[in-house]
Amino acid sequence: MTRILAYRFSAFGDVAMTVPVFREFLEQNPDVEIVIVSRNNFESLFADIPNVIFHGIDLDEYKGFFGIRRLGKELLKRYNPDYIADLHDVIRSKILNKFYVRKGLKVFKINKGKEEKENLTDIWNLDKIQLKRTVERYADVFRDMGFKVELSHQLRPKFTQKLGIGFAPFAQHTGKMLPLEKSFELVKILAEKHTIYFFGGGKKETETLESWERQIPNTQSLAGKLNLSEELNRISQLEVMISMDSANMHLASIVGTRCISVWGSTHPYAGFLGFGQSENDVVQINDLTCRPCSVFGDKECYRGDWACLEEINVQQIIEKI
Repeated sequence: MTRILAYRFSAFGDVAMTVPVFREFLEQNPDVEIVIVSRNNFESLFADIPNVIFHGIDLDEYKGFFGIRRLGKELLKRYNPDYIADLHDVIRSKILNKFYVRKGLKVFKINKGKEEKENLTDIWNLDKIQLKRTVERYADVFRDMGFKVELSHQLRPKFTQKLGIGFAPFAQHTGKMLPLEKSFELVKILAEKHTIYFFGGGKKETETLESWERQIPNTQSLAGKLNLSEELNRISQLEVMISMDSANMHLASIVGTRCISVWGSTHPYAGFLGFGQSENDVVQINDLTCRPCSVFGDKECYRGDWACLEEINVQQIIEKI
């Protein structure tokens, strides 16, 4: 059995995107096992994949150069891997890479396409093109090792009988989030015909969604009530998920649920559309030449009016259902 030690510490959505890649890679290479090193609370993402060992860590316990080197030693002693897969390419993983190269191991790292993405998000560049999907960038790491992997880019529904619509109106950055008044209006319309389940996390989001639940009949807030494993199970039973360009889109992909995704300052061209999700289910303003201005949605609006989100009509989302 060939053992690959892989690491991807954050962010939640990016870690979630490794899951369908691991699943299909290991199905096609059954004599391989992957040890994935990530944050403790991401364990449930990998729970049902054979030949995956999850090694959860608290990054606060491995601070600085010497902390990361200690982590490297612990992982080497415990797992004795044949290959190293750096799926993150950040300072922490670069330190680990150097440590393992010195130990004589072969290290393969993701090509994030930073220059291409900088060019894509240059607001003066009017020639925008689709870049390689992030899941293919992950798969490339294993291909570079000499393994074959063909990604299907197909959803795998866990249930045939699905019911209700999930809605996750929040995202980490303003540039990825439909204005809340629009989201509220959308829910009011949809809840007339469908049961709507709200997803979110954190105190403020939970309070907002519980307030919506009180105001709009036929809705239920699940925010703050489920652990990750329960949340994945609940999403797997939904007819459709509505999400921003955020982790919930990738959770829907993991459990084979169709997702209608809303994009503002970011764009599917950067490669972050959920695995198996259809471009036909993307909601965005296509005729803004400044889009995308950001890969992660963390920049201030160049125009100052967030037209990429303010101009979205909730009817565009309703028509996709």
